[in-house]
Amino acid sequence: MARWLSRHASNVTLNDSRSSDELSKAQADLKDTNVKWVTGSHPLDLLNDTDVLCLSGGVPLDLPIVQEAIKRGITVSNDSQIFMQMVPCRTIGITGSAGKTTTTTLVGEMAKLDHRGQNIESSLFTVRRPRVYVGGNIGDPLINYVDEMQPDDLAVLEFSSFQLEQMTISPNIAAILNITPNHLDRHGTMQAYTNAKTHILDFQKKDDIAILGRDNLAAWDLKDKVKGKLFTFSFSELEKKLNGAYLKDDVLYIRDGKQNIEVMPRHKIQIRGDHNVRNVLAALTIGYASGFSIESMAQVITNFHGVAHRLELVRELKGVRWYNDSIATAPERSMAAINSFSEPIVLLLGGRDKKLPWNDLAKLIHERVEHVIAFGEAGEMIEDVVSSITIGRGVHLQLVKNLKEAVQSAAQVAQSGSVVLLSPGCTSFDEFADFAERGERFKTWVLELS
Repeated sequence: MARWLSRHASNVTLNDSRSSDELSKAQADLKDTNVKWVTGSHPLDLLNDTDVLCLSGGVPLDLPIVQEAIKRGITVSNDSQIFMQMVPCRTIGITGSAGKTTTTTLVGEMAKLDHRGQNIESSLFTVRRPRVYVGGNIGDPLINYVDEMQPDDLAVLEFSSFQLEQMTISPNIAAILNITPNHLDRHGTMQAYTNAKTHILDFQKKDDIAILGRDNLAAWDLKDKVKGKLFTFSFSELEKKLNGAYLKDDVLYIRDGKQNIEVMPRHKIQIRGDHNVRNVLAALTIGYASGFSIESMAQVITNFHGVAHRLELVRELKGVRWYNDSIATAPERSMAAINSFSEPIVLLLGGRDKKLPWNDLAKLIHERVEHVIAFGEAGEMIEDVVSSITIGRGVHLQLVKNLKEAVQSAAQVAQSGSVVLLSPGCTSFDEFADFAERGERFKTWVLELS
């Protein structure tokens, strides 16, 4: 954001509470710009010459400098908002408490394959192919590419609740997959969290399209806010007046009006778990609403093996399969991961808690999990919650210091035919920079096992 703004003749100051030493790499990356730095604190006098205050995703709105900017009437924005102000092409925006990265990746691959099929080629002249850009809350921020985008391109974006908080523009096609408790350490209440998610719909026009998950009450309750055409997706056959994707007799269908189109049997989906079938249904609905062909979508789904750190198979060793689900930063996501397996499970839980409810996960653990290894900052809390449950068959529980020790302990207790599942239910910030670093370190330690 700082680089793009400075390239477009803005006077940019980057402000961070960390010290210059801690930010040396970031400063080196921006040494070829005219960006100024203020580090170590957030002095309010920075606002004296400020027209726009752009927030990074992790910056809370109750920070004094943010509250002062709002009080003074200074525009509060972020890179996603500015991208949406500048983008010249159609946009697809996807949000949800779980599944948005897998769904966004699927939709992006569908779009790329479908666009390739629409290109005109000639030996006499060159025609610029329409391009598909995938980003937002995943991958490379699309503000890096907005200057090269053309009206016939397509931008597919994942949006987090943090990004949506400042949004005053909605994408042409907006999807809310689900809304379940998440990020309450940041938003405070479920209502505030839901309000942030709802911004993806709030500024749509009557010719835009909205997709809401039919099986999630919190998402479906937003249907009255839809200004344009509504599509949905469900694990059950849709009511007669609803259009979208659904599952019936283990076959995926799309309904558009009175027509029911058979897409493919469920067993052709390569990624595990009911939650991933829902992600596929969501992607189908978004793709169909976007005009992608059934053939392109079915081909992508059949060949899609998942996204890193999302039920990613790391290896099989001595009959034990090791899975990396580091993306599971909330208990509900860990529950979805557990429900993806029928094998005995050794579950690795831990990290930094987000002040979310754990009782439902603890009950499921007692029904489905053989052994829990709790680690990190939230380890003792997890031990207490799991130990407090008396229903079910019981579970072996172990407390260790960190993730590396958890891997070593899991290697000792896992038996042939079982699964070791890293699905932490917490953020990684007590030990790692983010869930991706946690997942990569987990994979490294697992691959070092002999």
